[in-house]
Amino acid sequence: MSSTVGIGLDVGGTKSQAVLVNMAGEVLAEQRTPSPHDTSEGAGTALAGVLAKQIADLCDENGLDPVTVPIGIGLPGLVRRSGKLAFAPNLQSANGVDLPTLLREAIGATNVHVENDANAAALAEHEWGAGRGIDDFVMVTLGTGIGGGVIANGELVRGGSGFGGEIGHLIVLADGVLCPCGVRGCWERYASGGGLQRMTREAAEAGRLPTLVERKGSIDAVRAEDVTAAGDENLGEAVALLREVGRWLAVGLGSLAVILGTNDFVIGGGLSSASGHILPSAREHLREFTMGYEWRPPFNVQLASLGEHAGALGAALVGMQRSA
Repeated sequence: MSSTVGIGLDVGGTKSQAVLVNMAGEVLAEQRTPSPHDTSEGAGTALAGVLAKQIADLCDENGLDPVTVPIGIGLPGLVRRSGKLAFAPNLQSANGVDLPTLLREAIGATNVHVENDANAAALAEHEWGAGRGIDDFVMVTLGTGIGGGVIANGELVRGGSGFGGEIGHLIVLADGVLCPCGVRGCWERYASGGGLQRMTREAAEAGRLPTLVERKGSIDAVRAEDVTAAGDENLGEAVALLREVGRWLAVGLGSLAVILGTNDFVIGGGLSSASGHILPSAREHLREFTMGYEWRPPFNVQLASLGEHAGALGAALVGMQRSA
């Protein structure tokens, strides 16, 4: 059975999602556990303990052997080709962790493979989702930051270091807003959920969200989720802010199109729930930010189709493919 299924773990700054997946991309079982940030026993040791328990539980419940089952792990940061996590801005308690070694010591797992979480999501969308049949596209995940995965000629672009695809840290404004990565002006500070939260606060302080401030009772109470909800109501002030995020999305997409020569983009992540306003705005503004727009093939900016499971599905796919 272990040759036809795999376990995928999508690790974020707040939670770890573990799934059992078959070769058709169907989720057979699932667990969610808060991500620990304890470093008292060493970087990543607490995280390895959580993941080991999730793997062991899924194996126990489904008659699998954790020693031999293919396991893939998606991590939110710079993952070396060796599988070690170099740096994760939103999971710094795990910087430097060698999860394959720790899981082998904890539960005897021998088929553990680690990949960047957005790279994993791109692989899943290429195999089972919106990118199926498209051999050149960029996956853009709009969450707290922006993750990305680049598929070229049907293969994931990892780069010599393994750090390829960190598109959220493309600089879109020199000396701009400080990013948790330590650099200023990263794309993800403008076109992500975190970017929307910052822009929401600034807009509320500038008097651009009067209805939402009145509804919530104060400027400090207005959150990004209030803007997305009001966007669903077509409240003008909220729609304007979401369209501003869409314009910033177009800034990065245009640069990626010029660098990579691609015209296909798959957009996922939590903020994609507001796609009804963000994506049309991005499509409209792409011409402004893409050299030779009129001579390029038509752009295809579409929603990802695998939803919240994309990262975990892709991690399982990584485990199954690299264990074969």
